[in-house]
Amino acid sequence: MDRRIFIRAAAAGAAAVSTLNLASCGGGDHDDSDEGTGPDLLLVNGRIHTMDDQNSVIASIGIHEGRFVAVGDIDRSRAKVIDLGGRTVIPGLVESHTHFVSLANRPGYHVAEWELANDVAGVLEALRVRRQRGVPEGQFITAMGGGTPGMFAERRLPTLAEIDSVVPDRPVFLYQGGGGPARTNTLGKQFFGTATGPLAGPVTVGADGTVAGGNPNMANRALYHLRIRQTFDDKKRSAIDAMTYAASRGITANLDQVLPAKTTGTLDPASLEPQPTDALFNLNHFRMYDALLALHQEKRVFVRLQMNFLHNQGFIPELGDLSKQLPELRERLRNSQPFFGDDMVRTGAIGEWGAPFALPTNANGYAVWYESQRLIARARWSNENAQANNPGIEQVIATYEAMDAEFGIKDLRWGLHHVEQVTPAQLVRLKALNCRVSMSGFKWLGSVPRADGAPIGPPFADIVASGIHAGLHEDGVHIAPLNPWFALHYATTGLNVSGQQINPGQQITRVQALKAYTRDNAWFLKRENDLGSIEVGKLGDFVVLDRDYFTVSDADMRRTNPVLTVVGGKVAYTTGVLA
Repeated sequence: MDRRIFIRAAAAGAAAVSTLNLASCGGGDHDDSDEGTGPDLLLVNGRIHTMDDQNSVIASIGIHEGRFVAVGDIDRSRAKVIDLGGRTVIPGLVESHTHFVSLANRPGYHVAEWELANDVAGVLEALRVRRQRGVPEGQFITAMGGGTPGMFAERRLPTLAEIDSVVPDRPVFLYQGGGGPARTNTLGKQFFGTATGPLAGPVTVGADGTVAGGNPNMANRALYHLRIRQTFDDKKRSAIDAMTYAASRGITANLDQVLPAKTTGTLDPASLEPQPTDALFNLNHFRMYDALLALHQEKRVFVRLQMNFLHNQGFIPELGDLSKQLPELRERLRNSQPFFGDDMVRTGAIGEWGAPFALPTNANGYAVWYESQRLIARARWSNENAQANNPGIEQVIATYEAMDAEFGIKDLRWGLHHVEQVTPAQLVRLKALNCRVSMSGFKWLGSVPRADGAPIGPPFADIVASGIHAGLHEDGVHIAPLNPWFALHYATTGLNVSGQQINPGQQITRVQALKAYTRDNAWFLKRENDLGSIEVGKLGDFVVLDRDYFTVSDADMRRTNPVLTVVGGKVAYTTGVLA
């Protein structure tokens, strides 16, 4: 089937899911031509929130050769004119902390949209729509991660019988969080009950379709059986689906914080192939981008990707003294380049960490973590750590101060992510180091009000008031969804998934939250001159919304959906409303 016909059919099928807040279940057309710039565009008759220094709102803007230009610089006779009909337009969202590569490697015909469901009925509808779009006989429909089932009203996965009621003729596998458990349907149970592989045999499945976690973790064994059957073309399809879903949420650039590699001293990639004990967040960290890079070589990447380098080697006794520790990080700093690539795919910094974090009470682990910071500073690389609480935050800041005293890091773009318990005094110290913070936006999912009424965090209002540059992230796609509108809602309301106030006194405005998700997040990619606002000269990334994010009710804002996402002047996603 022609890809455009296929994707348009998918978008049409998705309309049936809209009542369940599942917009465009995997659908949405995108420009299939090569990467790069599209035809000249002229946007007219809109409410275009530029997010420039003055927060200007304009009615029209042009795009020429992939970048924003003044309207007068567009030849109307040759341009594609898009009448926005008064709709709200914002800059493309920039995600500063995600694990996108995991979503891009999901086995089966993956349904990322299940993270948008409110209940089991919504999950079942997403599965039904995916089946309706077409899945080859014998192929699995899968849905994994995304913080599920924490956002479902029932706080559980659908049962075997429930899944069979909507997809009786294809095997289905639903895997929650980053480590299971899971559920399957009748055909899935039949497959797993007889599956064999080089490293594992059949999987135990309960009568209700439950595939248990724990030890032994049957959910991970089931995942192993799916992974070893993935072809390279399957992985490329998964990567395209992941980009389509990201674009359907308004994300035009991802800063990927990679995945935690196995804590091994070897540099042999063969030892990192799928294992029956591997969780969803375990992939071969030397090869996990292969499908995306192949698509890039074919000029088929349509959402920007920047890849940090996460290093997970702690203290390994077999390696000897401190000078022999951290072999992978040392090789990375010798042989790789930060911020190297093109406008669509490029490398980033060291992050989410350079070595596993350890407190001084773990003498060897702490020595290795501290040495990783010295190696990164000495090599003059940008560096990121992730700590939510104290004393972890304090240790990172004190170490950054020591690195600045020894090497000077103020010009290196060092950052700290999550910062849920950061204090005003600590923000002053980070700001003095020219460091930035990226605020976690996912506490709405698993948090309840504290008995003492204190905020759960992050202290959004205190952070913004401090004047430090602060981004915002959702930290998908295992413990939390990819959908950025959930994070924007939490930052501006403080409400958890049940509607309870968990972050009293720490709300920020919608403009401040959007600035964090656009301009301030662009800093972490070292792309603030190219991304994050709609200004002449910047890359032509924008999103047309189905409602006015700035004025609708809080509940409606959380349900915001793009109707058009454009990256570099080319359509990355559309519902067809503006066709």
